[in-house]
Amino acid sequence: MIFRQLFDSKSSTYTYLLGCETSREAIIIDTVFEQHARDSALINELGLKVKYCLDTHVHADHVTGAWLMKQAFGAQIAISATAGVAQVDLELSDGDVLAFGDSSITAWATPGHTDGCMTFVTNNRLTAFTGDCLLIRAAGRTDFQAGDVNTMWHSIKDKIFSLPDDCLIYPGHDYMGRTVSTVQEEKKHNPRIGGEAREEDFAGYMENMNLPHPAQLEIALPANMRSGKPENEDDVGTDWGPVNLTFAGIPEIEPDWVARNRDAVTIVDVRSNAEFNGDLGHLEGSLLIPLSELRERIDEVPDNKPVVAICQSGKRSAMATQILKSAGRAAVANIPGGIIHWSRLALPGIINE
Repeated sequence: MIFRQLFDSKSSTYTYLLGCETSREAIIIDTVFEQHARDSALINELGLKVKYCLDTHVHADHVTGAWLMKQAFGAQIAISATAGVAQVDLELSDGDVLAFGDSSITAWATPGHTDGCMTFVTNNRLTAFTGDCLLIRAAGRTDFQAGDVNTMWHSIKDKIFSLPDDCLIYPGHDYMGRTVSTVQEEKKHNPRIGGEAREEDFAGYMENMNLPHPAQLEIALPANMRSGKPENEDDVGTDWGPVNLTFAGIPEIEPDWVARNRDAVTIVDVRSNAEFNGDLGHLEGSLLIPLSELRERIDEVPDNKPVVAICQSGKRSAMATQILKSAGRAAVANIPGGIIHWSRLALPGIINE
């Protein structure tokens, strides 16, 4: 199985991508709205087809990227039926199975943090995605969103701890850099519910945590009741061209679009002067600023149009986009493959001198 664990540092949220090696069908669990470009880039680079976008519960600390995943990949949005969320394709009940290629996950109702929490368990019962129910050496808070400490006790003790001891536990969050645990570890070492803890011990611990409400609560909850759909859909995406963000964080735009929209952008060639006038030629109207000089000559780049960077193969121009972005230029993109790819496509505009 293809497996990736991704992290959002602002909310300390883990997103999980699981895919079938054969069919390339995939699921993604607990997406973050602001990380959609990163996640989409990884999905595209791995050649995956997202079948389901799952949320373990209605999050209070970040906005889900579920609606964006549906728009981008046709993924079906799935969450517990108890959550009462709009824009949902599949309202899940305890025991529902979702298949993707040769793999599947089963939805287990594990309420307590919220009344709509679910844990997703792989078909071999060796991996569980526990959301905010069981965390690594911790458990999700129970003091709002219909949380209930006694319900959570039974969700963990009776359900999650019934999994094999070597079952891997992947939580929805971690605030100390921990990435994975096991059922056996949490049974032994979890300071809230492990060891010889009794229900009254767990309740006493959880009821006296006195935590502040999440910083994004007022934004996240209403948005997540819409599966992350923005109130204004026009706020999504770039407004100047079909820019894709690679998993490395490089904004890219295809050369054929640039060829059709030459007058709408400034093309900056970051090769040397010798390369610019060499055998590969250069694009008509492009501005030559070698990469080594770009930081010092950034003011020479017009700011009245989006900026598209190009070089020989797309590597140096990728760095150029990062320099431009660091200088405050938001509308920038790299031409992947550079002038070599442009020539291979037989696009117009190359000048050889």
